[in-house]
Amino acid sequence: MAAIPDSFTGDWELQKTHLRKSFFRLDIAAFLVCALVGLDTLGTVANKGPQGLVWLLFLAVFFFLPYGLLAAELGSAFPFEGGPYVWTKLAFGRFAAGVNQVLYWLSNPVWLGGTLTIVAVTTWEKFFFDLPGIWRYVGGAIFVWTGALAVLLAFRVGKWLPTIGAISRILLIGTFVVSVVIYGVEHGVHLVGHEFKPSYIGFVGLVPILVYNYVGFELPSTAAEEMGDPQKDVPSSILRAGVLSVILYGAPILGTLLVLPGNAIGSLGGFVDACKAVFTVYGGHVAADGSVTLTGAGSVMGKIAALGLILGVLTSGITWSMGGDRAQAVACADGAGPAFLGKFSTRFGTPIRVNILSSILSTIVMVAAFLITKGDAQKYFSAVLGLAISTTFISYLLAFPSLYVLRRKMPDVERPYRSPVPWLVSALPTVFVLFTLVQLVWPGLGVGWFGTSGDPAGSLPEGFAGDRLGYMLSQLVPLALCLGLGALFYVLGAPARKAGRNGPLPPPASRETISTD
Repeated sequence: MAAIPDSFTGDWELQKTHLRKSFFRLDIAAFLVCALVGLDTLGTVANKGPQGLVWLLFLAVFFFLPYGLLAAELGSAFPFEGGPYVWTKLAFGRFAAGVNQVLYWLSNPVWLGGTLTIVAVTTWEKFFFDLPGIWRYVGGAIFVWTGALAVLLAFRVGKWLPTIGAISRILLIGTFVVSVVIYGVEHGVHLVGHEFKPSYIGFVGLVPILVYNYVGFELPSTAAEEMGDPQKDVPSSILRAGVLSVILYGAPILGTLLVLPGNAIGSLGGFVDACKAVFTVYGGHVAADGSVTLTGAGSVMGKIAALGLILGVLTSGITWSMGGDRAQAVACADGAGPAFLGKFSTRFGTPIRVNILSSILSTIVMVAAFLITKGDAQKYFSAVLGLAISTTFISYLLAFPSLYVLRRKMPDVERPYRSPVPWLVSALPTVFVLFTLVQLVWPGLGVGWFGTSGDPAGSLPEGFAGDRLGYMLSQLVPLALCLGLGALFYVLGAPARKAGRNGPLPPPASRETISTD
């Protein structure tokens, strides 16, 4: 097998000696489940009604499947630390990959400090007690920095947190589904057949959330040189985690729709409200106005489920931070960013400087969003979720075509797994990502065209009714700043690039990962 015709800077060749192999097949599968199954958006999908399940299955075939095939090939053919940064660099060059990676990385502190924090705080308040005034900020800071400390751990220890997160998801969703069945037998359900009929207006409202729910296949490959055997483990783990993820999304969304009437499902608290309602079968009641009171065993079950949900969203943030921070540190060590941020700890093998910077940014996002929206949790949730999706998806516009480009550019590289029809496998997810970005910037584009029904204004996120300009600015201004930061990072990486290169990369199979304690 020929050497790959590209190279890292000398500093990365030094930094990678701090890595150790401690990431194996079951770890990768759990890591993927934790990354893919985000509990924070279940209510948003259920809020759009039963057709959300139809579009969920549609995108499972036409987005999730080709995306999984793409990640399986790239992850096994180019198993280098940094994953999507390396793939994009080999396909399009260091500058494009560097700017791309900054967007990919920044989406994580935006998401953790934004949607995940508000879901955690809202869940706590619904099941325990309110956090008035400054205490909401304190609660958010505790959530963010708990995740920060977890990410700093050595990977051989930190990898257990995604495993715990995956198990908590399965237990929480399994308990919820069983409770829904009991609740349905006692109280009946709300769905009727015609509500499943798909529509374009439903599609444009759901596609950004559904596609966002389905991303994360590439994340374990950011730690590829810490894997036992990435060329075998990546494809098999993607298959198992992909099937399980579709089930873990579909079951709670269907359960929420069965339990709550459509007008009672909020995009922020829909799943939490459904949990409260179904747990009344163990003790409690639902009043005529829809308010829920849990008592006895129902109250205990509710609190356990609330803690499970908070743990679930926290481990989502931890998992994505582990991957995104690693890839950003690799990019910085490779001259696509400040060399100061490209250092891995000799003791823990983790990029501590990037980890801490990410946590600081998450805290700033949390505080700024609360101040700007004056405590309007729904508006906060909608704006930050849209921004987290858009920053992530812009990076995929280069990462997804990398498969087809590298097939043509490097045809002789050994590929333990080869995707069928590479141009289609690259094109399908790229098209859906591009469509999603358009809908995020201008929600409802195409609604009412060519005889379709609906009003484009109705596609604006909750909290922004009648304020399209305000929503657009909440997306475009931060995106422009992120792109500018990516370019600045590349400029700051010039000294590392001038330090020289070490020649072509050897084949992945022959590269050693050295363990140091």
